[in-house]
Amino acid sequence: MSATFETGSRVRVTSYCPFRGLTGTVRTVDVIPHGGQPYGIGPHCFYLIDLEGAFIKEPVWFENDEVESVSLHEGDMLRSA
Repeated sequence: MSATFETGSRVRVTSYCPFRGLTGTVRTVDVIPHGGQPYGIGPHCFYLIDLEGAFIKEPVWFENDEVESVSLHEGDMLRSA
C-alpha cells in the first residue's frame, strides 16, 4: 500500500506525465476510505498538489500511487553520495 500524506507534505511526482520529477506541496487530501475494490484494501487517496516549476500555476490532482515523499528521494541521494 502507498503512503498516505498529510496536508503540507512535500512530494515528488513519479507518474509518467508532463509533471514527472517535479516536487510540490500537498494542499488538499481527498480520501476514499475503502478504495475502489469490493473488499477494500485500505484507503485510496487523491492529492491536490501545488507544483514547483510547472508551466501550469494551478494545483493539480494526483492519485496516491503517482507521488512519493521527497524525503524518501533525498535519502536515496544521500546514500549514493
